[in-house]
Amino acid sequence: MLGGLGKPKVKTRDLIQLFVHMEQMQSSGVPLLDALGDIRDTTENPTLSDMLTDIHRDVSDGSSLSEALNKHPKIFTNIYISLVSAGEETGDLTSSYNQLIKYLKWVDGINSKIKKATRYPIIVTFVVLLTITFMMMIVVPQIVGFLKFLSLDLPWFTVALINTSNFFSTPAFSVLGIPIYGGFIVLGVPALAYFLMKVAHKSSESVAYRVDMIFLTLPVFGGLIRKITIARYSQTFAALFSSGIDVVNGLKSARQTVSNLVMIDAMKTVERLVQSGSPLSEAFNGCGEFPSLVIRMVKVGEESGKLSPVLDQVSDFYTQDVNEAIDGMIELIQPTLTAILGLMIAWIAAGSLGPIYMNLGNFMDF
Repeated sequence: MLGGLGKPKVKTRDLIQLFVHMEQMQSSGVPLLDALGDIRDTTENPTLSDMLTDIHRDVSDGSSLSEALNKHPKIFTNIYISLVSAGEETGDLTSSYNQLIKYLKWVDGINSKIKKATRYPIIVTFVVLLTITFMMMIVVPQIVGFLKFLSLDLPWFTVALINTSNFFSTPAFSVLGIPIYGGFIVLGVPALAYFLMKVAHKSSESVAYRVDMIFLTLPVFGGLIRKITIARYSQTFAALFSSGIDVVNGLKSARQTVSNLVMIDAMKTVERLVQSGSPLSEAFNGCGEFPSLVIRMVKVGEESGKLSPVLDQVSDFYTQDVNEAIDGMIELIQPTLTAILGLMIAWIAAGSLGPIYMNLGNFMDF
């Protein structure tokens, strides 16, 4: 969440603290303007303090709290506005604050998991690439020089090792007279691929749709993206529905948490089916993204008239599913990259010692 130039960002945990204080003061009977003023004066985040100054002024001039929050869309999205507005309509802002606190704590937790799922593979992959590059540019050329000095017959795996090392340690081209070695190209390819992907995603909606489709078909990562998306969607809808927001508006607001265009299409299908009169369980089934277990849970909630607690259970189901998927992915990545690095070291050892072993008889004759 953005702050102004030179100012700290307003983080999710700042908003959790904000609404916790709002809930406590609301429950204690403190008037809204006094509550906003007290929180403004005690918050340690200057960006949030400035924002609360504006909100306090707007409420003092006659705006509702939801209207005042709506003037800061980069921080308070439609989900926050909808929940606060529902509390204003029912006269139960305390319940809305509690829903916001629960929702924001969930968002903070899932964001931490997402950072773990993205940063860990990136860091480990970079370390492995850096290690391989160092060995191919520094270690292998020294070994190759020794083998050339011995004038041995080289097996195919040693020749392949030498050619690979030559690619890493030889300038491929130069930029402004600065030689760009093959090893630097290997290190830069992932960053370049990411940059090109972002450019392609922003170039047109059709290209962005294809890119998002590719993401969903990736092994391991595709399933994780789908689970995280549905977890956010389900948690947001559950919070909105529990606060009294009608199903259609709740679904539309929940869709705003979805960024993958393929998944957005699926969520639009849910909205279209509900608007045409289908029960929520049939709409979930019609979009093709929800497992049968979740559909049965929602159907039971509809038939029993207890949809709100069932939606909370659905959210918990997906949260647990995301946690297990991220932990499983990390457990898979670590041994995979370790195996790749091990194979690379074995290749270097075989490529350097193999020729000596194969020509051991010649050394003995000598």
